[in-house]
Amino acid sequence: MIDPHAIIDPRARLAPNVQVGPWTYIGPDVEIDEGTVIASHVVIKGPTRIGKHNRIYQFSTVGEDTPDLKYKGEPTRLVIGDHNIIREGVTIHRGTIQDRHETTIGNHNLLMAYVHVGHDSVIGNHCILVNNVALAGHVHIDDWAILSGYTLVHQFCKIGAHSFSGMGSAIGKDVPAYVMVNGSPAEAKNINAEGLRRRGFSKEDIATLTRAYKVIYRRGLTLDEALQELESLVASCAPLQILLDSLKQSTRGIVR
Repeated sequence: MIDPHAIIDPRARLAPNVQVGPWTYIGPDVEIDEGTVIASHVVIKGPTRIGKHNRIYQFSTVGEDTPDLKYKGEPTRLVIGDHNIIREGVTIHRGTIQDRHETTIGNHNLLMAYVHVGHDSVIGNHCILVNNVALAGHVHIDDWAILSGYTLVHQFCKIGAHSFSGMGSAIGKDVPAYVMVNGSPAEAKNINAEGLRRRGFSKEDIATLTRAYKVIYRRGLTLDEALQELESLVASCAPLQILLDSLKQSTRGIVR
């Protein structure tokens, strides 16, 4: 299961059925749970915790310390959940003590080739980051978000659940849940209706979310005015609460 050319520090803890390819390095304070497969030429440094049934492809660097100049070698962590696919050349940095102490990746995510996940970032579940997506530090991405290739995300931005970015988007503000953005700088385009249909949202809920989008973006209202009007619709459309929560939690202002 472990190639003889792999270098495994004796202080690393690997479940018995973890597979490790040749010329991979796994350092101290790394814990890898059952069923995870690690290809050749991967570097994993700790403290890092990797869950079950993940697949990490060649030339990825996982758990490296951050280049943030405030980082002075403090013990920070990376935690990765279960059933994630991390493709070729992905880089994922641990956290900093100035923020969460931890970078966190949930379950069932796909990080395609050359994705970068900066320090203290949080990725939820079922997200897709297409080739060359780059997340600065402190970025939060909620469940089911999709970032198309070469999307850039500024530090401290929040990307809402079920949102979508077009190819080459440069995101400098928060993206509300369900919203599609595109461009450099990114601008809001519409509700991610096709994505919602694929995930089983009802026609009625998609119609209500589309109406909510128009209240936020087409009526010339302030954000507080739009929130006040949309509160009355939550009783008839439970998914709308996720959109309202993402608006209320925004700290950088939303993409317009």
